Amino acid sequence: MMLGIGKEALIFLYAGLSGIVVLLCYQLLRLFRRLVGHHIIVVNLEDLLYWLGVSVYLFRQMYRTTYGSIRWFFVLGVVCGIILANSALSLAKKMYEKIKKGLEKRGKNR
Repeated sequence: MMLGIGKEALIFLYAGLSGIVVLLCYQLLRLFRRLVGHHIIVVNLEDLLYWLGVSVYLFRQMYRTTYGSIRWFFVLGVVCGIILANSALSLAKKMYEKIKKGLEKRGKNR
């Protein structure tokens, strides 16, 4: 089945959003692990469940958008979404650290 460039672009966008969702869910899992101590067996079980969930989620997204066929632009879109979300989170963390450092400096000067 041939898709038009507009349809492919839309699928790429959906795939990118799916990649963002995948990364944000893993970041939430990492945050939960920092807040609550875990035994290594529980961490491994959580990872297994996470990857099973991600597999089902991405298959479902792929099935909805490309009718179950693996398209290079879907895979590329997921990877780009993950990279974009990771870059945005990294930038936000740097900005937070910079603002925090500035506020701490300001508090010491008073």
